[in-house]
Amino acid sequence: MKYLPDLKDHAGKHALIYLAVLMIWLKTYVSHRFHFDLPVSGWYQELILFISPVSSILIMLGLSLAFLRNRSYIAIVIVSMMSGFLLFINMLYYRFFNDFITLTVLLRSTQLGQLRGSISELLRPSDFLVFVDTAILFLLIYRRNRRRVCVSRTYIVCLIMVAVSLFSLNMKMVNKIRPELLTRTFDRQIVVKNIGAFNYLVYDAVVTARMKAKTVSAGSKDLEIVKTYLESMPKDVLDPEMYGLAKGRNVFLISLESVQSFLLEKKIFDQEITPFLNSLIKNSFYFDQFYHQTGHGKTSDAEFIIDTMLYPLPSGAVFFTHSQNTYRSLPEQLKKNGYYPVVLHGNNKTFWNRDQMYKTMGYERFFSAEDYNITEKNTVGWGLKDIPFFEQSMDKLRVLPQPFYAKLIMLTNHHPFELNPEDRLIPLYHSNSETLNHYIETVRYTDEALKHFFKMIKAAGLYDNSVFILYGDHYGISKKHRKEMAEFLGKEKLTPFDHVQLQQVPLIIHIPGVKGRKMSVVSGQIDLKPTILHLLGSDSLEGLGFGNDLFALNKPQFAVLRDGSFVTEHYVYSGNKCYSKPSGEKTDLALCEPFRKKAQNHLRYSDKIIFGDLNRFLMDEKS
Repeated sequence: MKYLPDLKDHAGKHALIYLAVLMIWLKTYVSHRFHFDLPVSGWYQELILFISPVSSILIMLGLSLAFLRNRSYIAIVIVSMMSGFLLFINMLYYRFFNDFITLTVLLRSTQLGQLRGSISELLRPSDFLVFVDTAILFLLIYRRNRRRVCVSRTYIVCLIMVAVSLFSLNMKMVNKIRPELLTRTFDRQIVVKNIGAFNYLVYDAVVTARMKAKTVSAGSKDLEIVKTYLESMPKDVLDPEMYGLAKGRNVFLISLESVQSFLLEKKIFDQEITPFLNSLIKNSFYFDQFYHQTGHGKTSDAEFIIDTMLYPLPSGAVFFTHSQNTYRSLPEQLKKNGYYPVVLHGNNKTFWNRDQMYKTMGYERFFSAEDYNITEKNTVGWGLKDIPFFEQSMDKLRVLPQPFYAKLIMLTNHHPFELNPEDRLIPLYHSNSETLNHYIETVRYTDEALKHFFKMIKAAGLYDNSVFILYGDHYGISKKHRKEMAEFLGKEKLTPFDHVQLQQVPLIIHIPGVKGRKMSVVSGQIDLKPTILHLLGSDSLEGLGFGNDLFALNKPQFAVLRDGSFVTEHYVYSGNKCYSKPSGEKTDLALCEPFRKKAQNHLRYSDKIIFGDLNRFLMDEKS
């Protein structure tokens, strides 16, 4: 009984810490469970999701108390507020990117700041509930007027030891259902589901640091390992009818912002959503099984993939993290063939670090927002509307040295899909998703802008001696809208198979004077560099990379997505499940296993090339 006063004193002294842990724990679990689309099934996975945040909360509290030992209540409020901020920013980021924020992105405040237009649309009143615990703790501390309560070093050490023990228990539970989670997975949702969003930030920071360390230690031995793997892959057998078909022509590479293939050749209210693209398809090479392969870097990732034949990184954007690497890019190689490569985009030149990355890639000129007359009247959403963008771009295109390689990046069809009333060309679709409804409107505007552009190109005399490559850069509608998407597509519900299929984006290669045809070959953005070079009559392919000529007679039917999902001629793999492509039904996982290993090798060796900056060791040799 003599110990009871001490126990009572201990409980009173640390009661606020225990209350803070409980409230932060509960708000984190609720946020994980209801704000993120985590693949949780069964009581065991639910239990893992429930306990996973505790270790990170105790670590944050322990470290904060270690620095503010004599001001423990202030330390508690800081941890409460910081956890709320991390959850809050993750909610917004997840709604926009359908992914979790990483430390690299979090530290890029300028990048997040330019999402202001989307943030206002993404915000929900319930999001601010993550700060309720902070308000409660602040009021309790204020009433007690005890801000200098001291905790012992022993208590802090015990707190951290309990946190480590809980994390070990968490990982033992995870290993029973997901062995080697932190070494073999490509799916961030699975990682967050099992260790929590806070632990994921630390995990990502460690992985990023290890990868950056590899850049310093990488050498010719690493190059030989990668080259041996790449040389084991079949070489393209070129189609003699297609090779050099566009030799000497100007190249227009047009990025169709957020356009997915599911809207092509579709009607609502008996009106075509993309009438111009539908007509262009009939006189072009149209690839109806072409997939975007982007990650966190979205549009910038698409640009990177096309110019380098490399996959984006598992987290962060290469345009930020590795803008000083050597890449042996498409524009660099085209310059050697007499082309003048430029980029035109009506946005701030620093967005996605483009002004630096384009220099690395070898572009001669970047026409950015400062080169356009941008006013309140000709802007919407993220900036200059597509029609005035194309109109103002014509003066720049007319005076370029020929032949040129001009990449034009469209902008209007960008989340949150805003449009002025005078630009609405189709009746508003009615579903429970305002995002999907307005997306259809902005895609229709994109189509009209392209029609206008082609008319101007013809009037300028640039049409006949050019080749036009139009590609979708990434998805526009995320998983969050799966119920409304299922309704639009006439399905009861969407499966992981359907989600992968929705990553199809348009690829249209239009060569004036050449009829073209539909090409049902499984492919991705990584295949564009060799395709463009071979169409222009270049038989060399510089740099380390994974693409294949889309017109090659032996083109592999294979496309790898950044999360490790992949598509083959007969199968679709996603979420550790194998689907029959013709039926969309689950099939034996063993049928996908050989392709899964190949997909993981592609992503692993691509990461190795980027993190090790291995192209710098190539010197003047050709791969």
